[in-house]
Amino acid sequence: MWIGTDRFLGEASSGHAIVVDAGREKSASSPVELVLIALCGCTASDVVSILRKKREPFTRLEVSATGERATTYPQVFTSIRIKYKIWGKVAPHAIEHAVKLSEEKYCSVSAMLAKSAKIEFVIEQAEDEPVT
Repeated sequence: MWIGTDRFLGEASSGHAIVVDAGREKSASSPVELVLIALCGCTASDVVSILRKKREPFTRLEVSATGERATTYPQVFTSIRIKYKIWGKVAPHAIEHAVKLSEEKYCSVSAMLAKSAKIEFVIEQAEDEPVT
């Protein structure tokens, strides 16, 4: 629903709503930014679920994405870089396997975007922060 200027209120079938700003003001996320947020949320939930099932002792996970877009309209993503930063004593092969399963089997957002964009995954294991 249009709520003024270039702002819209989108409501999902779940009943949750989000404001979208398609203009220059950026009083909310743009539709394209929401695509990357959806990608991060989708793959992060997969990775967390898989690592829990593997009983890997992670303490924190951050997933971020950046993308390059075509110069001509509709300016789809042509490449996307997803960065996973994980804290805890997680076996490197476990996080790599979880990311690969998300990419190849579970994340529907990734599967859709992969039809137009090359998706690169980067994993960074971080030191746990000392408890004070």
